[in-house]
Amino acid sequence: MASEQGTVVELYIYDLTNGLASVLSPSILGRQIEGVWHTAIVAYQREFFYGGGGITSCSPGSTQLGQPLRIERLGETFVPFQLFVEYLQALATTTYAPAAYNLLEHNCNHFSDEVAQFLCGARVPKHIVAQPDELLAPHARSALQSLLDNLAPQADRTMYSAESARAQRQDSPDYLTLNTQIEEARAAAQELGARRSTLAEKLARKERRRDKKRKKHLRENGDGAADDMAEAVETASAVGPEELSRAGPSSDSLAVEADERRQEELRKRSRDPPIVYTDIDGVSEFEKLAKSLENVELTPEERQNLDELQQYLVQGEGSWVLGDDFLAFIGRLLNDPSLASDVRVHTLRALSACALRDDVSLVLHQDRRHHALLNYAHAVDALPLHEQQALALFMCNLFENISSSEWLLYISEWEHNGQPLSNIRATTKVCVHSALSQDGELRELGTALMHNIATKEVKTVVFDEVCVELAMALLQLLQWAPSEEHLFRSVKALARFVAHSADVPQLVAMVGPDPQAFRGTSPRVDEQIDLIVKKIK
Repeated sequence: MASEQGTVVELYIYDLTNGLASVLSPSILGRQIEGVWHTAIVAYQREFFYGGGGITSCSPGSTQLGQPLRIERLGETFVPFQLFVEYLQALATTTYAPAAYNLLEHNCNHFSDEVAQFLCGARVPKHIVAQPDELLAPHARSALQSLLDNLAPQADRTMYSAESARAQRQDSPDYLTLNTQIEEARAAAQELGARRSTLAEKLARKERRRDKKRKKHLRENGDGAADDMAEAVETASAVGPEELSRAGPSSDSLAVEADERRQEELRKRSRDPPIVYTDIDGVSEFEKLAKSLENVELTPEERQNLDELQQYLVQGEGSWVLGDDFLAFIGRLLNDPSLASDVRVHTLRALSACALRDDVSLVLHQDRRHHALLNYAHAVDALPLHEQQALALFMCNLFENISSSEWLLYISEWEHNGQPLSNIRATTKVCVHSALSQDGELRELGTALMHNIATKEVKTVVFDEVCVELAMALLQLLQWAPSEEHLFRSVKALARFVAHSADVPQLVAMVGPDPQAFRGTSPRVDEQIDLIVKKIK
């Protein structure tokens, strides 16, 4: 990855206590300190740090610590990325192996200091590396270490080892360009299909009204020919020649095409049916949303979007399309801080009901400009619990239809809050956070989402990095002795991940727990355990 201008190397500095150290240190340590420091090196668009799980990488600022307290530019490096990966792999099996980690004596700051010297000859500020020696007497260290062990970021991203070089390869520019072109072509085709469905439905409604009017006229006058002609002219005028040409095939051929798509979805779904929640009442959810917006000032365009949603959810009319205007409206409902939290909950639950409709055309792929839905989703850990639950429900129900579920797993990136983000990263974060939640309802949704992601037939690529991250979450969940249903979902997902990624079997063997420990829970659990064990051996 070397170039004439080099690659920027930065030091991310976090306070493990999130400000508590500055408040409590005078009474505990007898002196004021600003924070207890954790650092990471950011280069090659990745964040690298060392912890109890060994050397780990993730998207910059995406650990549970959130955004860093400070960012310091250390310099530029001309070290090729592949050489840097080999260097990390060597460290991971020697000086910075998982077993060598000690929060106070051999930690992330020592690792950052060594890596900074290797990349650009810079050093981590001395007061950060030497903080334990300067502040703590030996007798106080063990007590503080047990406290801080729970605050340090966990190794829930890719771990470097001699066997994981393949997972750390960089995608070639040609591959990324091709993938982007494929996604854009798919989005264009779906947009065209949605337009065709909408216009076909518009024509069908006109035709129904015309027939009704014609029959009424025949009953009253016995002659409907003139009105037939007038209504036909009105219909053609309302739609317009250009839109008629864009609408493509006739309503009959569109119906056949739609039926074929439904049959294809049923065929794929029969292999591994997604876990969705069909007991949600779209009429009730819309009424709750409308009530929560009674005192909110809406623009005429927003009011029209709300009316169209009512027609779809309550009256059952038309093929509903998430176009640019509607996405802007949803973006405001989800991200406007002046709106009550209930607005966001009812918005997401209404969308969850929409996602279950067979004829729904969720052109979520158009959300490429503002990324309103997934920027909101990526902040799941900062949302109130009932918003987290509604968001996870929405994502689960998107797996009811192939097109909307593929949207959740797109890999094209954009920048949000200074860091790269993509559909699959936001989806993965919601999945991991929900599956590992202490809240029973959210964990139920999280395990369902995990199952849906693992068993999804997708044309897009599920990166090895994502497999490892999801597998780490599953292993942690297994340690909590989940119910049979959640255990089945977990081992089924894990079986898919060990089959997909060469790194996951090694991870299962190294981290545990041993899947064999759950044998005998139920026949279906045993079946999935057999698949996992075959890959580990």
